[in-house]
Amino acid sequence: MIAAIATLGGMAFILAVGLGIASRIFAVETDPKITTITGLLPGANCGGCGYAGCSGFATALVAGEAAPLECKASGADAIQEISKVLGVVYVPKEKTIARVFCQGSLDKAKVRYRYQGIEDCNAAMLLGGGAKACVYGCLGMGSCVKACPFGAISMGPEGLPRIDESSCTGCGACARKCPKGVIELIPARQMWYISCNSHHKGKAVRQVCEVGCIACGLCVRNCPEQAITLDNNRAVIDPEKCSGCGICAEKCPQKVIHSRSEDREVVALSKG
Repeated sequence: MIAAIATLGGMAFILAVGLGIASRIFAVETDPKITTITGLLPGANCGGCGYAGCSGFATALVAGEAAPLECKASGADAIQEISKVLGVVYVPKEKTIARVFCQGSLDKAKVRYRYQGIEDCNAAMLLGGGAKACVYGCLGMGSCVKACPFGAISMGPEGLPRIDESSCTGCGACARKCPKGVIELIPARQMWYISCNSHHKGKAVRQVCEVGCIACGLCVRNCPEQAITLDNNRAVIDPEKCSGCGICAEKCPQKVIHSRSEDREVVALSKG
């Protein structure tokens, strides 16, 4: 009995020594910059940089295969610190925020059938593109809410996502998850945006939604800065030209042009 225990103990000691030696021989040295930069990144692993996670992005930065600004979720302070670690010139980035380009709520947009499947927009898309009669409209399953790593999105009682600007980092995880392309990132300095994603002509829009953009062009003709154009029946605001006067919103018969200040009031009210 004693001999057996001694034998097993001896074998365990030899194996432990062998593993210790092997770990030293085959050890992979990690650049300390990678560890430092990983600690500076938000840790959301949102995928906005195109890498699987923050550690992968940090490795790419140190290897010179990525740039600090590619992390959409990092704030200006973090980008500045990462630039110092890398020894590169700090370049401030323009903050972007997510916006919902649809206001086809449950009482405004028509539906073709009652969906009773999995609460996921991509799953709903499999049934003929979703229940909404407007093929460009928000499906309201909340996939963007689940994708947001910062808790910046919630579903409103009207069946549309609401974005809390104070929590949105502009990482774009919600936009990538939305199968309809309803969520887009806009510059934080852009106060007005057109909350419709439809490319249908006016008559077709009226048949499926009470509040869709009908591409009438009134906003285009009345904008004093020529900041609005029609792109495939969809009005688009050029943030470089927009002065924020709001004349376009006053002229819009469908009231699809919204200001972010109005959105902030809605979110504040929903929080109580």
